Amino acid sequence: MARILVDLLSYTGTKGGMETHTRAVYTELGRLAPQHEFIGWASTEFLDLDHSWFPGEVVRSGWSGENRFAWAFAELFMVGRAARRHRADLIHAPATLGPWRSRVPAIYTMHDMLYFRAPELMATPFYTKPVQWMEQRAAGNASLILTVSRDAAADITRYLRYPADRVLAIHSAGTLDPRVPATTVAREPDLFLAVGNRLPHKNFAGIVRAIAALPPAERPRLVVTGSRGDDPLRPLVEELGVEPWVDLRSWVPDDELADLYSRATALIVANFVDGFGLPILDAMLVGLPVLVSDIAVYREVAGDVAGYFDPTDIHSIAAALRRAVTDPAWLGDLATRGRAHAAQFSWTATATETLAAFQRVLDDPRHPRGRRR
Repeated sequence: MARILVDLLSYTGTKGGMETHTRAVYTELGRLAPQHEFIGWASTEFLDLDHSWFPGEVVRSGWSGENRFAWAFAELFMVGRAARRHRADLIHAPATLGPWRSRVPAIYTMHDMLYFRAPELMATPFYTKPVQWMEQRAAGNASLILTVSRDAAADITRYLRYPADRVLAIHSAGTLDPRVPATTVAREPDLFLAVGNRLPHKNFAGIVRAIAALPPAERPRLVVTGSRGDDPLRPLVEELGVEPWVDLRSWVPDDELADLYSRATALIVANFVDGFGLPILDAMLVGLPVLVSDIAVYREVAGDVAGYFDPTDIHSIAAALRRAVTDPAWLGDLATRGRAHAAQFSWTATATETLAAFQRVLDDPRHPRGRRR
């Protein structure tokens, strides 16, 4: 039995894939590891969310995860103190960043290295250097680093100079219900779906420009979800005159998103860079074909059951859209094989490998538990 302090400072309900990963893994860990005691050291925002999935005590940290300065200070200096105060045997920081130094051994789940790999695509350039510094400090303190793909693992070794044998690539999985029969889905033949926040590396502008590059008679409809506040895509949509074809939506509830997954022709993901790609597996699980950027991490996640295009070439994106509209047999093949492919990924496997990583550090003789208590 071990006491594990889980750093939930950045969990505020606004972080997308990282929160999905944390929620899914700890839901499984509660079932797989009843012998361990999990303590969630939570942001003030976390306490207002449904956290029934967390398999242990949730402790109020008193720090906001939305106030960047307060959050950064607490990550760097307070998590380690909290671990000592709660007599923890291990710290797990599941959202990339965490304490810069701690007497309690720490494992970090780093989802990507985008601030190193593509700093020019980050939404707030002034934030890039501090994040790079925090990631370097986290690596210096890490007993082990977990990540979500082999591509991200290679980046962690490259940019943080972290030993490759202490970086474990543990794939994520899809979250939608795969039991929905494909025969019940009434797909609309010219409706495409794109999901996510509006960070520049996600290249939603490229998809909108590709729609505009097609002749009006050939343009499919596009729904883009995930904006918060004023949508930065709207001026581009208006400039290109594609309002009749492009529907910009805010952050939509789960039932509305599931409905879109059931009605769309295909999901399109045009990222320039990524750490994994959860929406790809979600789409495949419910029989929705995917069109994705031809980048290494998507080849790792989607294999040969996706339609690929060059995200830097508007005409390549447009050609993929055109083929999806005009070649239903191709789409049908992608949908059938995609379901089988996505079924190979599971959160049980993710949590099992994560638990083994915890045990590896807990069993390390360099970190005797008695000394920490």
